[in-house]
Amino acid sequence: MHAILTPVGSQGDVNPFIVVGRELRRRGHRVTIVAPEVFSGVASNAGLGFASDGTVEEYERITNDPDLWHPRRGLAVALGAVTSQMQRAYGVVERVYEPGESILIGHPLSVFTRVFEEMHRAPAVTVHLAPGIFRSDFGQPAMPSGDDISAWPAWIKQALWWAVDRFVIDPRVAPALNAWRAELGLPPVSRVFKSWIHSPQRVIGLFPDWFGPPQPDWPRELRLAGFVLSDESCAPGGLPLGTSAGSSGAGSRAVGSPPASRRDGLEEFLATGDPPVVFTPGSANRQAAAFFRTAVDATALLGRRALLVTGYPEHVPAPLPAHAHHAGYAPFATLFPRAAAVVHHGGIGTVAQALAAGAPQLLMPMGFDQPDNALRTKRLGVGEAIYPQKFTAERVAAALGRLLASAEVSSACRRCRERIDGTASLRHACDLIEQHYGALQDHARPSTMH
Repeated sequence: MHAILTPVGSQGDVNPFIVVGRELRRRGHRVTIVAPEVFSGVASNAGLGFASDGTVEEYERITNDPDLWHPRRGLAVALGAVTSQMQRAYGVVERVYEPGESILIGHPLSVFTRVFEEMHRAPAVTVHLAPGIFRSDFGQPAMPSGDDISAWPAWIKQALWWAVDRFVIDPRVAPALNAWRAELGLPPVSRVFKSWIHSPQRVIGLFPDWFGPPQPDWPRELRLAGFVLSDESCAPGGLPLGTSAGSSGAGSRAVGSPPASRRDGLEEFLATGDPPVVFTPGSANRQAAAFFRTAVDATALLGRRALLVTGYPEHVPAPLPAHAHHAGYAPFATLFPRAAAVVHHGGIGTVAQALAAGAPQLLMPMGFDQPDNALRTKRLGVGEAIYPQKFTAERVAAALGRLLASAEVSSACRRCRERIDGTASLRHACDLIEQHYGALQDHARPSTMH
């Protein structure tokens, strides 16, 4: 089997695909990662094949756009990037795809993978990292404001999503997508994010049912594998990304240099005081200076130590007070168990790593799946959320004080930690991929019975 994995997004989106690809390779399969050139080093570190579908400069331009983290404009930036690069990425997949050998394993935003699946009738799986992508007439994903509309009448929810598709999402995706589909001889699609982005063959959710309980109207092809946790093998080892530990625990380092944790005094800081509060704003967040200023001020008010994890030193207040420390890189799988609490943006990888570590969480969700992840984290009793416009030192200090003093939060964190087995989840995800591929091969094999 030749697995072609097509992640789209930042380090937090790519890392789970790297981990899955590495396990598939361990099982004897060939693996190719199709992603922007900036991730070539990560794939190389994992021993995986790589094919670039975008330049470093294009990735830098997108992640440098301040609107990427805007609660309303961020979606337009992301979807614009998706449609501008989809035909090129399709061509890359076309070059590496081998009929009868390959299976596509796509991110929900890799629309080129879905088009290729249709055009070539290729074996395919869609992998969803978080439950917020699934719409339902029952349990709904949180709104960008964080509000839960699950209790609203079904007809109102349906009308709301119709309006979102009609006036927000489809205008940014459907015209370019359908013009291209027409060139390929494929029929047009509408309400792209309602159901089309899910492969009709197999859908895998990399989260457990206790975090995202399946709803009656979720895709019937969906299977949940549980959280697949990244580790230090996902640290970039090629081009210096300038990214932080990110959504799933990767960091940034230059070619041939040791991880920054060995160079910047991180181990000494961790070993010579109380467990710090860890602050990390997301691997693609290049607008985090205010986040870190608040981190320093809030922990000063609270009398706690602060660890600021980012590959962008210009975001860090200078000079740092004695209670705060900056690390350019830190693998979350080993850092979070040593943290008093984790303050972050709400990316699903960071949520999962903090749950696995049993660490209380304070989330500052900005967009995409983050508000929904924050709501689910709060429901589990392990965290709180403060949205950017209210993310002040006083509010952050007060929220952290509540989380750190609560026996109920500590107990809930412990229960979640005990429920997570990243190794078993990874094996289950790969089992599902192998089973799907095997079933398709058996179906395609001519019968020998007469």
